[in-house]
Amino acid sequence: MLTRRRNIAGLAVLSAVPILIAVAVKIWGVGGGGPSFVDSITANGLFVALAALAVELPLFLPLAVSWIAGDSIAGEANLGTLRYLLAVPVGRTRLLTVKYASLVFFSLCATLLVAVVGGLIGSILFGTGSMFLLSGNTISFGATVLRLLLVCCYLAAGFAALGAIGLFVSTLTEQPIGATVATVLINVGMFVLDTISQLDWLHPYLLTHWWMSFGDLLRSPIYTGDLNRGLLTALAYAIVFWLAAWARFRAKDVTS
Repeated sequence: MLTRRRNIAGLAVLSAVPILIAVAVKIWGVGGGGPSFVDSITANGLFVALAALAVELPLFLPLAVSWIAGDSIAGEANLGTLRYLLAVPVGRTRLLTVKYASLVFFSLCATLLVAVVGGLIGSILFGTGSMFLLSGNTISFGATVLRLLLVCCYLAAGFAALGAIGLFVSTLTEQPIGATVATVLINVGMFVLDTISQLDWLHPYLLTHWWMSFGDLLRSPIYTGDLNRGLLTALAYAIVFWLAAWARFRAKDVTS
């Protein structure tokens, strides 16, 4: 998964975003009105990582996860290798479990990549030091790195849940591009629904509604209310859609 050229190209695009943000701020300054955390970059380079995650959160990171998820089963079926995998023999449940484990791993790797590249380029261009939290407190460099790691893990949990949706969609078709597009549209659709105030009763049940709650990890003390709800929502999506994928894949005809 990490050695395919197309996946490497996708990861390169993800890592280019924090570099562009850091260079743009270094050349033109902050100026106000930019994405979250951009105004704080000049005070601490680690904010580049947070700004890049906030920028890539709506589309780029979900798109990367959707591509891997859509390709997981549909890609094997499209290439004709799925029936050979199952003839090894490899049990369908085991295959689906390993595929989803790889999605979880990729979600974490992609998120960490953005954060690490952002942290490194930010540290080089703007330096590091203590960080001012959203609550007004100041924490040390080591504590800042720990908070950033927690942010990555929290976001990766949400992307892994999106990956479960993509895995299910991937069992419905033999066209990986179609599965990827469908997963991306589901992700965008949840973001759109989350902006409609008349549907506020639905918002807590949307996976994407809780993604921006990672900002609560940058408070002291950490506000765990929304974080816990976000993790529980991600877990519910992951379980429901993995089971749906399993039910579909179990009865899938792979002989044709």
